[in-house]
Amino acid sequence: MSTTSIPSLREQQHPLIRQLADCIEAVWHQHLDLSPYHLPAELGYVEGRLEGEKLTIENRCYQTPQFRKMHLELAKVGNMLDILHCVMFPRPEYDLPMFGCDLVGGRGQISAAIADLSPVSSDHSLPQSYTSALVALPALNFSQPRELPEWGDIFSEFCIFVRPSSSAEETMFLKRVQAFLEIHCQNAIASKPVSPEKITEVIAGQHNYCTKQQQNDKTRRVLEKAFGSEWANNYMNTVLFDLPN
Repeated sequence: MSTTSIPSLREQQHPLIRQLADCIEAVWHQHLDLSPYHLPAELGYVEGRLEGEKLTIENRCYQTPQFRKMHLELAKVGNMLDILHCVMFPRPEYDLPMFGCDLVGGRGQISAAIADLSPVSSDHSLPQSYTSALVALPALNFSQPRELPEWGDIFSEFCIFVRPSSSAEETMFLKRVQAFLEIHCQNAIASKPVSPEKITEVIAGQHNYCTKQQQNDKTRRVLEKAFGSEWANNYMNTVLFDLPN
């Protein structure tokens, strides 16, 4: 049977997840010089069981001269849970923030939508070129903003964390993530490598970001239930939030 006849995971997920996955990859392909980033073969596509439901995880990874790893993960648990997770890991020699985005939905409703360009500098500030571009974006008003988790001090003042309550709000979120990505890619292309001292600061900032993200108990619990704690820990540390050297 031809593999082209097998529907990809995103075609089975909530429309906003499908649209956002397409949007992320389209911006990447438009602006960046992509090459494959190879995950261990057994972690590119994973199937398991969670509370009697089939769990499917599909990973796509790229790299560019500015980014050591650009990771887009889609996951689905039966008809109960749809997930999109995306992080762009800059190479340490570039002083760039961490782009991160997550969508969580179930039974036709997106319950959580978060996106940010998170600073890695020691003073927790974004580069001025980013701040100028982000301040210029129109203000958004969502009817159901959500509170950041306790470890959420890694996020910037421009972070969006909401429960979209309508298709109009879903579109608003999608457009804002696209704007984040456009700003990020354009700044990345224009950036120059930094000094060895600055590289040390960037690595420390990325370590802090990944360490805080690994405190996300919900993600870890789902993976542990489906695959066991050892597998979950390995996946968290090597696929989701691997630390830069």
